[in-house]
Amino acid sequence: MHRRRRTALTLSAALLAAAPLLTACGNDAHPGAAAVVGGERIDVSSLQAQVRDVRDAQQASPQAAELIKNTGQLSQVKLNSMIFDEILQKAADDAGVKASRKDIQTTRQAAAQQSGGEVQLAQMLLQQGALTPDQIDAAIRREVLMSKLAQSLGANTTTPEGQQQVLAVLVKTSEELGIDVNPRYGAWDIKQVRLGEAKTPWLTQVTKEAPPEQVPTGA
Repeated sequence: MHRRRRTALTLSAALLAAAPLLTACGNDAHPGAAAVVGGERIDVSSLQAQVRDVRDAQQASPQAAELIKNTGQLSQVKLNSMIFDEILQKAADDAGVKASRKDIQTTRQAAAQQSGGEVQLAQMLLQQGALTPDQIDAAIRREVLMSKLAQSLGANTTTPEGQQQVLAVLVKTSEELGIDVNPRYGAWDIKQVRLGEAKTPWLTQVTKEAPPEQVPTGA
């Protein structure tokens, strides 16, 4: 359990490909929107705020140059996560599962303990996951929801069949919501439930426990 939690929070370095930051104003259909999910806008300003927070944290790090170089595609990565979180939330709602504040606090405390404390956890996640301290709870919440969703489906995600079972639900939910992405940020791949070539959050949680592109085990 502790090993799963640790790897869930380290995320995958593959999530952080290189490309310039994007500062666009949206497409013609949805001015100012980075994406529209289920009729709800994800504003460019909200996306840029997340990117800016990470950049500020990276600039304050002794490894600033390396961190920034390795996270050039940060806008796409953050937007991918923001879209996926909307899909996951609907899938979780449909399945009747929730990530409670206690779930998040317990998982974060365990991760901090394993990392040597909150400061060390924050440093690790900035380096490996491009996460600021304020963004850690969202990543933990994603992990908890994914685990509970898999459990509710009776999906054994250590098997290809179980992984496909969870993927099928996410694909179906993505289709139901409808994903409209500003072309500046790429195109939504509905079959892979991801933005362009970005790694999906739920695929990066078990990279040290199983081959890439597998979903996490149960809660």
